[in-house]
Amino acid sequence: MPMICYGYRNCSTCRDALKWLKAKGIVVESREIRETPPTPDELAFALKALGGERRKLFNTSGAEFRSLGLKDKIDAAAENELFQWIQEQGNLCKRPLLIDLAKDLVLVGFQPDAWEAALG
Repeated sequence: MPMICYGYRNCSTCRDALKWLKAKGIVVESREIRETPPTPDELAFALKALGGERRKLFNTSGAEFRSLGLKDKIDAAAENELFQWIQEQGNLCKRPLLIDLAKDLVLVGFQPDAWEAALG
């Protein structure tokens, strides 16, 4: 199963992450997060890898997050509700989101040093 990188084509950080991966020779399946958001199973995997820290999975600085008032709802919501929000609006998810189920790896947001340490 290939690594999957969820991103948004108009996001410069997502484009930088894909360029970095390509330069390192790391093959990923790139998916547009708005059109093909992560599955509930992928989101559950990511949330677990993030130590259950819900806010790390969400783009808390995004307009969608603010307009839906999720700041006040995120802690009390059931996990399946969190995942449904992202399924309905992919941009609620922090991006880029790199998932490698085979290596038990999740990286959220592009930080070259962290990605280098995790991916070599």
